[in-house]
Amino acid sequence: MKILFLARHYTYFRNYESVIAILAARGHHIHLAAEREEDLGGRKMVERLAQQHQGVTFGWVPAREDAWGIFATRLRMTIDYLRYLDPAYADAPKLRARARERVPRAGLWLVAAAGTGSAVGRHLLRTILYACERAIPRSRQIDDYLREQRPDVVLFTPLIGLVASPQLDYLQSAKALGYPTALCVWSWDHLSSKAILRNVPDRVFVWNDTQRDEALSLHRVASEQVVVTGAQCFDQWFDRTPSMTREAFRGAVGLGGDGPFLLYVCSALFQGSPTEALFVQRWIQAVRASKLEPLASMPIVVRPHPARTKEWEGIDVTTNTDVVLWGRNPVDPEAKAGYFDSLAHCAAVVGLNTSAFLEGAIAGKPVFATLLPEHFENQEGTIHFHYLLKVGGGLLHTARSLEEQCRQINDVLLAGETSSRRSQRFVEAFIRPRGLDVAASPVFADSVEGLAASVRVPAKARSQNRVLQRVLEPVVSLAAHRVAEPLVLSEHERAIMGRQRAHRARVEAAWRVKDAHNEAEQQRKDARVTERERYKAERAAEWRRTKTMKKFTQRLRKRIGLTL
Repeated sequence: MKILFLARHYTYFRNYESVIAILAARGHHIHLAAEREEDLGGRKMVERLAQQHQGVTFGWVPAREDAWGIFATRLRMTIDYLRYLDPAYADAPKLRARARERVPRAGLWLVAAAGTGSAVGRHLLRTILYACERAIPRSRQIDDYLREQRPDVVLFTPLIGLVASPQLDYLQSAKALGYPTALCVWSWDHLSSKAILRNVPDRVFVWNDTQRDEALSLHRVASEQVVVTGAQCFDQWFDRTPSMTREAFRGAVGLGGDGPFLLYVCSALFQGSPTEALFVQRWIQAVRASKLEPLASMPIVVRPHPARTKEWEGIDVTTNTDVVLWGRNPVDPEAKAGYFDSLAHCAAVVGLNTSAFLEGAIAGKPVFATLLPEHFENQEGTIHFHYLLKVGGGLLHTARSLEEQCRQINDVLLAGETSSRRSQRFVEAFIRPRGLDVAASPVFADSVEGLAASVRVPAKARSQNRVLQRVLEPVVSLAAHRVAEPLVLSEHERAIMGRQRAHRARVEAAWRVKDAHNEAEQQRKDARVTERERYKAERAAEWRRTKTMKKFTQRLRKRIGLTL
């Protein structure tokens, strides 16, 4: 069986390593295809997978570069924004703002003109825009790529998101050509904080009943199309043993000793949020000042988020006693082993809103979070964070102040629990809903094989779509023209272009300074050369005069009978 697995970039395959390995071991060919490069270690990961498994290959997918592709991107961003205007997102202002800044200016005008403050206005505009999206013709380049690959099944991740991606065009072509398709849910917030599924694949593979309900209620996916597999990306942490003792781990990270420690795991906060590095410093000071033992003197390991390491530049937490900043992106065996060691040997996990909470729960650790006003948008202002508070009775120990959290952590430390029952209940409900002993990866692989065995009839283009295509063609041509940039660019894109222009201006200014310096230096060199040449010419002239005078003197003496 040939499986074509499409992702935005290679790091997305990190959450499917175990599934890819199982499918390859069963004799299937899996081609991992990405849209663009990244610097998170994904390329090395897929290279390693290809070396380890004969049936695994990888490569790039062609982007859609025609005028319809540009129009499709702007249209879809506008449609996605409509989702966040629904009352369900009234308490999620950051999600709404994040979606809005990616809408083209013309899209914002259209939304305002449609009166989307009312349900009727949103429904009317959504109906019109959905019809326009369905009228977008398939890309011939993408069709040719899929025919060349000849897959038995096409998998997508993340498919829906916040950035422009040709994955929806690939889904459209795959369904039209009759290839079975599936969305592979990548993260715990995949279905609640991204775009809406409009062109639904044949299957949607979800982690648990919570995500199944999201697929049914938020995305209107038919129940028979949703498959609950469990969270395959976390299988690697079950039944795993530490690669070193606690004493050895503490020595490796620079702590020394052999006792327990606290693990603070940083989050991927919304852009523009308060810097978590500064909050961590404040949290450490509160722990040290609490005078609660054993908490106040317990060592602390701070793990920065792989995508936000720059915020730690210039911040030194090691000025505090027994505190280290440690950890990197767990995409290779060594980094994974270190990450698990930090979870296995810690006494408790602390943070704001991160998937590391889930991994801490698998390790059986108690998990703590403060709910401060400054972090509302990143916590209670998102839908998926509430799952940590409710599913399985709730995973998190929450506090409204640092002082309250210090008391909570200290009480748990004093109780000396070796395994958190609260964490276990959450794992049973959210990560392994088929049972703690039932790994998700084999279930996922079985579901892919079952999808490939299904029979699918290629979709036919509707005649009304062709009519609407003709109507939209002038708009599409205008959207692709440079003169329309003020209308089709989003606030996010204008901000990026502004930063790029500012960067170019700084570079050009630096080059002008450098060119002026080089020109001045060249002028000084030319002046020195000129001066040397003048000096050499004067010396040569003086030498010639001296030589001429000497010859004249010699001839004169000969004439008057004198000898030299």
